[in-house]
Amino acid sequence: MKCCIYQGKMINYNSTYKTINNKSELAVEAIVNRIIASGEMSRQDHALLTSTVLNNGEIDEGKRRQINRIFDRIQSGRLKLVNW
Repeated sequence: MKCCIYQGKMINYNSTYKTINNKSELAVEAIVNRIIASGEMSRQDHALLTSTVLNNGEIDEGKRRQINRIFDRIQSGRLKLVNW
């Protein structure tokens, strides 16, 4: 466990990383849910999703599942790409 003391408080990097990662995963899920609900994905949606997914430099399994939800709907014709 990697820790340090900052302003008199012990900081656990592993715990902090998990919190940030969870927030990022929730943000990705919210974006994907909105795109799926609308049935359309614009270039702006793509840019927002991409920047959020790549925010911390790695794609974990949860984010990968969310991205696959988008791909599955595009491939099956249930999600349209608009304003490209």
